[in-house]
Amino acid sequence: MYAINKKNLKTFTPRSEDVCRIENGSTNAYLRENRAVEEFLNTFEPKHNDAVARLARNRIDRECIYTIAGFVAYVISCSPTGMQLHSSALQGAVEMEAFLLDRQGLIPIPPPELGGINLTEILNKGIAKVDADQKFPQAIGAASILNNTAIFGNFRWELLLNDFEDGTYFTSDYPVAIEPTNDPSVRNRIVPLSPGLAIRIRPDRGVNTRQVDFTFANFICHSKRLCRREVEQINKQLVQCAEELVFFRDNHPWVPGFIRRNSRFCVELRTHKVKHGARIIMFCGQDIVKTPNDENLLHSGSA
Repeated sequence: MYAINKKNLKTFTPRSEDVCRIENGSTNAYLRENRAVEEFLNTFEPKHNDAVARLARNRIDRECIYTIAGFVAYVISCSPTGMQLHSSALQGAVEMEAFLLDRQGLIPIPPPELGGINLTEILNKGIAKVDADQKFPQAIGAASILNNTAIFGNFRWELLLNDFEDGTYFTSDYPVAIEPTNDPSVRNRIVPLSPGLAIRIRPDRGVNTRQVDFTFANFICHSKRLCRREVEQINKQLVQCAEELVFFRDNHPWVPGFIRRNSRFCVELRTHKVKHGARIIMFCGQDIVKTPNDENLLHSGSA
């Protein structure tokens, strides 16, 4: 296995246990059972390789669906990148609550040392900021992880077959890429499972997401053999959505340049606040965005 660090573009050959494991990363004191996430992992991790093999042979059963859907739910809710994204949503919610309380006069005027400005101005000017412990949104995600597993398992899946030995799928420390759709509020998820197999999970508004259905009665799946351009587009999204590390099986000459061109991007959760009468409605959505100082960093990486 080869790896490239997106931040400094250095290539190295790690062991999987060196880069894919965080000591006590799933321990969470906010949960009643602080190792509840590990207990959930034990229900699907040992079956992961078999589930991927079943998908590749198109021999899909409930256990296979549960295993892959559980993996996706875990990455989105409990991985370091997942915790960071959910922290942003939590920060936005706390800030909105602070604005509402301030507007209603329920928050005391700050001391003279802060110029007598109100909390709204303090937050808007960056004098103070809301900071969320990332373990708290992880706990929220862990509490709903079974429900999310059922939701993903009842969406529509596409098995994305890649026959190009000189252009296999990448993976990363956040192996769930987002893909825009015709609906601005909906994002597909693309998950690489092996060098030659990935899945695209398409959300379905017709699925009752409040009902936990582990029979996966709404599961629909079909296979699609991709052309080279489609594989390149998926690898582009996987690199852009990675947190820091991109992994690949074969160190072909074109790989470092491809990763460099797509390295200065990340997944960011954006919040939009809309006034609705006396209320404020907040919408959250994930997008792929350029990181700051993109041009300077690119020139530095090319030197």
